[in-house]
Amino acid sequence: MMAQFDPHRPVSAAHNARHIDPQQGEYILDRESVRAVDRAAIEDYGIPGIVLMENAARGLAAEALAMLQEVRASSPSVLIVCGSGNNGGDGYALGRHLHNAGVDSVFAALGEPKPGSDAEINRAIGRKIGLREVPLDKIGTVLGEVDLIVDAIFGTGLDRPVEGAAAQLIESINSAVRPVLAVDVPSGLDCDTGQPLGATIRAARTVTFVAPKPAMTQPAAAEFLGKVVTADIGAPIELLKRFGRPVPQAPSSRRR
Repeated sequence: MMAQFDPHRPVSAAHNARHIDPQQGEYILDRESVRAVDRAAIEDYGIPGIVLMENAARGLAAEALAMLQEVRASSPSVLIVCGSGNNGGDGYALGRHLHNAGVDSVFAALGEPKPGSDAEINRAIGRKIGLREVPLDKIGTVLGEVDLIVDAIFGTGLDRPVEGAAAQLIESINSAVRPVLAVDVPSGLDCDTGQPLGATIRAARTVTFVAPKPAMTQPAAAEFLGKVVTADIGAPIELLKRFGRPVPQAPSSRRR
């Protein structure tokens, strides 16, 4: 039985998410650095990838619940649109946490996870729970009915133009006039340059993992990012210092 949702319940701060100011000396991680941090956390420190994914999902869940409180949904529902990679896996794991919190969680998938991957494991768990899945060609039937849409399609690895079915899906989400929570970076946005790669999600909030991405220091990307929150996924802080770089500081406005 799904738990009852309480829209007035405080959101736990245990996920260690925080609102960021990109000009306050934070580290940032570009596309290659993100891969390096994940690889080192798994290979050098022995942290299973699925543990990192679980921590990411908990950070996402806290922000999703906060957004549902803001729209004052008494019987909230969320559509989680998942890609085939780890970004999608974060979305599948998120669905379980939201279900446990009393939220009606519905999935739609763009592509299939790799067999045996962390993403596939989390999708299988969702199916065993009985979470609803909507075929991509039927997604229009739920886009206008849910209280929140989660964009878990593409992550920081996207470095090519978004075309075809993916572009149509993104445009449909943007046209739904529903708040969107983006996972790590809005799908379609180049995480290094902050430039849209064709169709790009316009998020109300973005939960990015470990550290902000270079795109988040670019003013032009703000219209796609919305409010940015950084969530800790348990990767050792030593990796951030090893692979990250300080956020560029804004030029001084002192008078000459």
